[in-house]
Amino acid sequence: MKVKKYIAKDMSEAMTKIRGELGSDAVILNSKRVESGGFFGLFTKKNIEVIAAIDPEIKTQPKEKVKPRVRARSEDTTKLSREIKELKSLITTMQSHASEQEYPAMLESINTFLKEQDIADTYRLTIMKRLLKSWYTSNEGLSEEEINAFVKEELLALLPDKPRNAKRYLNVFGPTGVGKTTTIAKIASHAVIKENKKVAFITTDTFRIAAIEQLKTYAKILDVPVEVAYTIEDFKKAVDQFNDYDFILIDSAGRNFRNPLYVNQLKEIINFQDDMENHLVLSLTSKYRDMKKIVEQFQLISIDHVIFTKADETDTVGAMLSISADYHLAPSFITNGQNVPDDLEVATPTILINKVMESGDHG
Repeated sequence: MKVKKYIAKDMSEAMTKIRGELGSDAVILNSKRVESGGFFGLFTKKNIEVIAAIDPEIKTQPKEKVKPRVRARSEDTTKLSREIKELKSLITTMQSHASEQEYPAMLESINTFLKEQDIADTYRLTIMKRLLKSWYTSNEGLSEEEINAFVKEELLALLPDKPRNAKRYLNVFGPTGVGKTTTIAKIASHAVIKENKKVAFITTDTFRIAAIEQLKTYAKILDVPVEVAYTIEDFKKAVDQFNDYDFILIDSAGRNFRNPLYVNQLKEIINFQDDMENHLVLSLTSKYRDMKKIVEQFQLISIDHVIFTKADETDTVGAMLSISADYHLAPSFITNGQNVPDDLEVATPTILINKVMESGDHG
């Protein structure tokens, strides 16, 4: 099957072009209004884009009547099904690239960078549209420094203006393997050493003995108490026991986030109260689409902030901006190693943007 795209001022002109090239047996697959030429919506021409197709077998058939050939119904059905699948694939591909365009070389490198950094297409295309407008409206073009500054400002705008309101209880939760226990130890160390706070641990991660022992080791080093809560009653007792402490960190069990039962159990074991902030931990080594699934699953719990870990294990960190923008979640911390307490940074907007730009050598 031969498929071609035609641009014309109206459908009549398009049909003339199609009949002249593909013949009268051609079929129209899709048509839409498009704009061409001009600069950023000014002086553009309105045209019509038409996708037409012709089966070469039909086009080359002789004009005279021929004796019909009997074919099995299953053969006809299979061919039709195959052609429909091909057409659907073609249209899907065309639609996925409908918003893309060619950029000047300096801007194309930015477009590639944003793609590689897992900046969601919605945000990437918006940034490129604005950058392209700035590029063409500038009398002398944009320097590399000006382009990088522009991109930084656009990425900064993705972060929600939602400063952290530190509370007495900090609950850390998330899927397995994202480094929750190490992260909670880093936060505790920062509070003890730099803020001189009286700190305590409560762990509900009773599914992994190793996790309890790891937290107890950190607690011993920091000289802070730790209580293990197997039930909601245990948790309430621990809270009462630490009533005179400044800062209580809660290490929740890490389990399969795809299991709604786990999230519901987490809601039961933790008494989510007004004086508690809930931090979801995500690893930057995860794919953007997997992060989205994790956030959506844990939305059964009220998520206040997100902690991004393992920044030192990947060169692709832009997904943290996409996730923050998608769910209006302000990051609270970012970790970049295993050292306690050194490899922990408060996730200020400037630090986050610099992490992304430096990952692609656009700093």
